[in-house]
Amino acid sequence: MKGSLLVAGTTSDAGKSVLVAGICRWLARNGVSVAPFKAQNMSNNSVVTPDGGEIGRAQAMQALAAGIEPDVRLNPVLLKPGSDRSSQVVVRGQVDGSVTAMSYHERKSALLGTVVSTLDELRADHDVVVCEGAGSPAEINLRASDIANMGLARARDLPVLIVGDIDRGGVFAQFYGTLNLLEEADRELVRGFVINKFRGERALLEPGLEQLAELTGRPCYGVLPYEPRLWLDAEDSLSYADSTPIGRPAPPVGNRWLRVAVVRLPRISNGTDIDALACEPGVAARFVTDPGSCADADLIVLPGTKSTVDDLDWLRRTGLAAVIEQHVAEGKPLLGICGGFQMLGKSIVDTVESGKGAVSGLGLLDLDIEFAPAKTLGNPEGSALGQPVRGYEIHHGLVSRRGTVDPLVDSGDGALSGPIAATHWHGLCENDAFRRTLLDWAAGHAKRDFRAAGGIRFAQIRAAQLDLLGDLVADHLDTGVLRELLS
Repeated sequence: MKGSLLVAGTTSDAGKSVLVAGICRWLARNGVSVAPFKAQNMSNNSVVTPDGGEIGRAQAMQALAAGIEPDVRLNPVLLKPGSDRSSQVVVRGQVDGSVTAMSYHERKSALLGTVVSTLDELRADHDVVVCEGAGSPAEINLRASDIANMGLARARDLPVLIVGDIDRGGVFAQFYGTLNLLEEADRELVRGFVINKFRGERALLEPGLEQLAELTGRPCYGVLPYEPRLWLDAEDSLSYADSTPIGRPAPPVGNRWLRVAVVRLPRISNGTDIDALACEPGVAARFVTDPGSCADADLIVLPGTKSTVDDLDWLRRTGLAAVIEQHVAEGKPLLGICGGFQMLGKSIVDTVESGKGAVSGLGLLDLDIEFAPAKTLGNPEGSALGQPVRGYEIHHGLVSRRGTVDPLVDSGDGALSGPIAATHWHGLCENDAFRRTLLDWAAGHAKRDFRAAGGIRFAQIRAAQLDLLGDLVADHLDTGVLRELLS
């Protein structure tokens, strides 16, 4: 087997990322050297690769499914929105300026060469490369400069599967409309369809599948069932409605649940930092956007953000800042991560992200933050709360003055002051011993009769979810056709 294909979607969040991960897992379990690839991703959820670059977190998850190390080549172009009108551009792992929607449209043609040559490198190193599209291939207003969907498929003659989410409704119209909006040369590359998140009796679906094949001349190669056990590594925190539980929490070991409110900032980044907390029995974590939803929280989490100063202003306008200040004044615990940590100091000087210069922070920690033009990227290791930890750093803001605040990590990062724990490191809670210690620390400050469970291994939980994706592909996709397409 030696080849590539492109998984496109009828919409954003149709299931492209999980289908690519599932195909990678299925292939890897069958001894095939495989790599995922997303030419262009738009996301503030990113990770730092071992070679020191930045890629979308979904591609790091797919790399894990494929059994390879994350690599900047897996996501050569990453757009990180800082506002509704502009995004930071990361090319092969490194920041390469900022763009507006119009200026990026003009720049994309120059990036096509980078994307295609990067794909060629991966294809030389692996038997199979499974490519993921971006958004929908039928965005006809953007087709002329497309580098992630049919533009990529045409450049390297890739067979294309289109996946649609039937749980949203209208999937047959989405398939038919997507195909018929494509140019004829693009349409010829589409081999068939995959339905995602199906619930109910397959027999009731069959007449629709038959008519779809008659109308389009293309079959449906698989119907993936809705699988409620899949929830880790969601690309977008909007996958969760406000105040609904994150994950599938098991009952507590002790007598009480620990209620965790995660502030869904407008430009939240790496919201998946909370996933590991939500794997612990008795942890009821939820995203919140209003003061009332924080009222009964034992632990409040301020996560990362691509726009620290602007999201700090949002906290104040919504009244959440006052709730957070009162929460800490009552001695209840607060966890700040990256941008959420930066908000807690006395002042922020930002001429890089927002360009607003000096602004006041929440004043909950005796330190100041200043933004540097160069982004800090790394995979540091150390110890925190007496436990070994490793994580990854992606930030412009740096501590420019530290007063009477002890660091959280022995390397000097973050802060541990009364009921506040804060860090620039993402992924800290994926360290099992640290996570349990942190939860016990939080329960103590919240005066909550909660005890962290032993034996929870986050890496094993993630691996089991990836295996479940591989099982879905093996059991519900026409893998014989898949092999043909990849050959």
